[in-house]
Amino acid sequence: MIPRVRRNDFGVLTPPELGEWEPTLTVTVVIPAHDRQETLDLTLAALSAQSYPEHLVDVIVVDDGSATPLRLPEIVPSRTKLISSPPGGWGRAWAVQAGLDAATGEVVFVLDADMVPHRHHVEAQLRWHHLAPYVVALGWIDFTPAAGEPPAQAQVVAALEAGTEESLFPLSPHRHDWAEQIIHDHDGLRTAPSSLATRIHVGATVSYPAALLRSIGGMDTSLVLAEDTELGYRLTQAGAVFVPDPRSRAWHLGLPTAMREYAALKRYNDPYVADRVPYRRYLRTEAGRQWLVPYVDAVVPAGSYEDTRATVDALLASSIPDIRVTITGPWDTLTDGRRSPLADPDLDLRLIHAGFANDPRVHLTAPATGTPPFRLFVPPGWVPSAGTVERLVAYMEEHDTGSLRVALEETAQGVTAARLDRTAALSRAALVATPGEDRDDLIDALFGLEWVDGETWGFTRRPAVYPPRKKPKSELELLVAERDKEITHYRRRTAALRAEIAQLRREAGKNGRDAARWREKAEAWRREAVRLTRSRDRTALKRAVRKVRDLAFPTD
Repeated sequence: MIPRVRRNDFGVLTPPELGEWEPTLTVTVVIPAHDRQETLDLTLAALSAQSYPEHLVDVIVVDDGSATPLRLPEIVPSRTKLISSPPGGWGRAWAVQAGLDAATGEVVFVLDADMVPHRHHVEAQLRWHHLAPYVVALGWIDFTPAAGEPPAQAQVVAALEAGTEESLFPLSPHRHDWAEQIIHDHDGLRTAPSSLATRIHVGATVSYPAALLRSIGGMDTSLVLAEDTELGYRLTQAGAVFVPDPRSRAWHLGLPTAMREYAALKRYNDPYVADRVPYRRYLRTEAGRQWLVPYVDAVVPAGSYEDTRATVDALLASSIPDIRVTITGPWDTLTDGRRSPLADPDLDLRLIHAGFANDPRVHLTAPATGTPPFRLFVPPGWVPSAGTVERLVAYMEEHDTGSLRVALEETAQGVTAARLDRTAALSRAALVATPGEDRDDLIDALFGLEWVDGETWGFTRRPAVYPPRKKPKSELELLVAERDKEITHYRRRTAALRAEIAQLRREAGKNGRDAARWREKAEAWRREAVRLTRSRDRTALKRAVRKVRDLAFPTD
């Protein structure tokens, strides 16, 4: 049975120790190259001294229109061939695809022509492919300024065979810090959520199961940059597990464009990435825009005209405009032959077709382009609120859940439910399933499955009359009504505050008058006190004068 990795937790896989196992898988190393003869020579020399069995390795160098055609140097792996990119395109993705088309190995190992792998580089990655057929293994890159005279091919081979390849080049302080930080923060990537794990896919040294890579169409050859980002996204949707292996080390000769010209590269890549990678939400902030690959792919089976229209209308009015709706039904039964328009047995199907056939966001057959990360199924007649889909997706992203089942109604026939599935979970389940195994149980084991209540998440039955006879208020009218309500509330509050201020002023006036009266009384009391004091002093003086007189003129 194929091993089952939950989310990206590859800890259930136990790789053998380097040099202590017997490999069996064949591998084709694809090297895209454009004007890289000097560094290509060192890449091929290092590949000739790998620890992985030579009879299991073949190498394809793809010359992507070099000004001076590339040549194979003196030291190369025994089964190495040089081909040219086919006409009709150019760029790294085009060259890698040419190598993939010519590859015969069970594993395709893509290595850039400015990489010098250590001796166990290929072996370290290939051991993971022997454990599960959906692993994408990534090497660990050390950067070097590559200044001065490069070593000769023989020197590279000798260093690898002696185990001293660490000393081949001076180490640059520059690293893929952002990728290594993600790996470090998530237990070697084992706890990284799906939307984050895909970000560390760097194509300079990476190996894929050939069957998995071909099943998703290989490279997007319309891209000349950002091809690794786009491919990493599609691999995630195909159910891949990403394994960065620090023991698969390699030198990168010189700094890559992403380090030398980051701002210019980002400016170029952003519109291409925004169109193809829905996970990059920060690139999709414009209201009302449509993209090549939507965030959510919603499916509504055709029912009655009213039921189907109500459900589709609600989905199109979602707070996430980044949604594509497909209405499934037997559309091929609709013909243009003579019929009774009102008694047509396919009348509802015909009305649905008429209502949505010209809406670019609605499809009547499954679209051939793009693989959205989320797939939503809603039975006709059930209406999600404007924020329902956004809330459901946010919950799944927060918990990295594989599937949500939304219970809408329970009848004698069973439970009517909507469901939101993670595409990566569906794909992983298909990769590891055994005949007869329940898909929901498998999704639960691989990513987690939860049941939730539809009413709590904003699902309701459509109105009895649909579409409504009364024209619904426009968004502007609703906004004006909401603002009028707020203004009325603030006016009432202002009036209450004014009344309170008036009352306080009245109380302040009364207190002022009382204070004046008390001041008048205090002044009167002061004057009375002065009068009494003076009166008492005069009486005492009169008594003293009489006593003096009596002493001076006694009567006897």
